[in-house]
Amino acid sequence: MPAKTALSSQERAIQCAALALDKKALDVKILEIKNISSIADYLVLANGQSDKQAQAIAESVRHGLKKFGKTLAVEGMKEGNWIVIDYGDVIVHVFREEIRRYYDLDSIWSEAPSVMIPDKYLWEGKKA
Repeated sequence: MPAKTALSSQERAIQCAALALDKKALDVKILEIKNISSIADYLVLANGQSDKQAQAIAESVRHGLKKFGKTLAVEGMKEGNWIVIDYGDVIVHVFREEIRRYYDLDSIWSEAPSVMIPDKYLWEGKKA
């Protein structure tokens, strides 16, 4: 069996964001929290417009990162309202929009710097 390819924490976060965007996730953000928290190095936040889309986004991330190692935990997949995927160094949160607004992690982590997602992965605002 071939060895897993290693990713840095930032590369893993960018890959998570790219995989979420591939399923048309909305308002995707990467926050660097390593200097303000010990829970992870990065948070990836994304919205789905329905529980089914949130589940598809989370499954895309899980499937796309399998070649780089296993997840430590996945919570909320069955309900599809707020799905958390923990990679240890990166924690991915996939929300329904109203759940994201209610819990407002964006404000809770407002002091965390954002990481730019490369333009090649972005789809919002681009013409088809």
